[in-house]
Amino acid sequence: MKIERQKFSGLHLMLGVLLLFLGSISCKQKKAEATNLLEVGTNKEKRIQLVRDDTQKKVSVMIDGKLFTAYRYPNTIKKPILYPLITPNGTNITRKFPLEPSVGERVDHPHQVGLWFNYGDVNGLDFWNNSDSIKVEESHQYGTIVHKQILDMEDGDDKAKLKVTMDWISSKGEVLLTENTTFIFRGKANEYSIDRITNLSAANGKVDFKDNKEGVLGIRVARELEHPSDKPDIFTDANGLPTAVPVLNNDGVNGNYINSEGMEGNDCWGKRSNWVNLTSTIRDEKISLVILDHKKNVGYPTYWHARGYGLFAANPLGQEIFSNGKEKLNLSLKQGEDVTFKHRIIVASKNLEKSEIDSQFSEFSKE
Repeated sequence: MKIERQKFSGLHLMLGVLLLFLGSISCKQKKAEATNLLEVGTNKEKRIQLVRDDTQKKVSVMIDGKLFTAYRYPNTIKKPILYPLITPNGTNITRKFPLEPSVGERVDHPHQVGLWFNYGDVNGLDFWNNSDSIKVEESHQYGTIVHKQILDMEDGDDKAKLKVTMDWISSKGEVLLTENTTFIFRGKANEYSIDRITNLSAANGKVDFKDNKEGVLGIRVARELEHPSDKPDIFTDANGLPTAVPVLNNDGVNGNYINSEGMEGNDCWGKRSNWVNLTSTIRDEKISLVILDHKKNVGYPTYWHARGYGLFAANPLGQEIFSNGKEKLNLSLKQGEDVTFKHRIIVASKNLEKSEIDSQFSEFSKE
C-alpha cells in the first residue's frame, strides 16, 4: 500500500513538472506574440511618405499611397522645384511644359516650372528667368541654383519633413548664397499643404537683392486655372509641338484670383495682402490653390505678381516696382548674415472660404 502511494505521489510530481513546463512554453509564446504585435505596430507605414530616388534626382511625396508632389533637381532646369502639384482628388494643377509632353498648353516662359523660389536681381544676376533656352552668349547675365544635399527625411502620419541644401551660384561659379530649406508636407481628406521655410545666407560676401518684379515664390499653373483670354498665343498641339493659335479655346478655363482684401481677378496683381486664393473647377472638382504669406517675412505683407496667363507668385522684394516708386526695399545681406522666408501652399479639392484661409494664416503666422 505504501509503495502504491509512493508511485501515485511520484506521478503527481511528474505531472506537476510537466504542467509547469507547458505553462512556461505558453507564457513565452504569448510574450513572443505580444512582441511581434508591438513590432508590427511600430513598423507600420506612415500616411505621408518621402520616397528618395537619386537616379531620377527626386524625392516623391506620397499621401495615403497617392503622389502629391516631388522635390526635383534635374540638370535641365536652373533650380530645384516641386513638381507636379496634385490635388487630393488626383488632378494635376501645374503646367507640364517644359518637363513633360502636353497638349493645349502655353509654351511661354520656359523658366516657370512647377513651384520654385528664386529672384530676378541678386548682385545684378537674374536667377528668375534662367533656363536652358537662354542663349550661350547671354548666359553670363544669369545665376543658377544647384541642389547640393538632402540633409534629412522624416515620414509621418500628420506631417512629413524634407530638409535640403542648395547653392545660388553666379555665372562665374561663385557661391553667392547658401540656401537651407525645410519642406513640411501635410494632408487630409480634401486638403494638402506645403510649408516652405527658406533660409538664405550670404556665403562669401555682400549680397544685394535690388527691387525687381521677378520673384520670389512662384507657381506655374495648368491651363484650367488661368483666367479666360481671347488674345492669340502659341500652344502645344496634338503632337506636343508649339503652334500659333489665333483664337483661344476657353472651354474649362475658369481661374480666378481672390485676395485677403476681397479683390478679384487681375486686380490682385501688384497689391499687398496676407494671402491669395486661386480658384477653379476642373470637370466636377472644385479647386483652391492658396499661397499664405507670413507676418515675420521681410516686406510683409507681400506684393503679388499674379498673372492671368498662369503665373502665381508672391514677391515681397519688388516694392519699388509694385508701388511705382513710392516705396523701396533693396534688401541687402552682409557676409555671414541670413534671412528666412516662410510660405504655406494649400492645395484643396474644394473652394476654401475666406474665414478658413484667414484662420490658417493666423495659425501659420504663429509658427
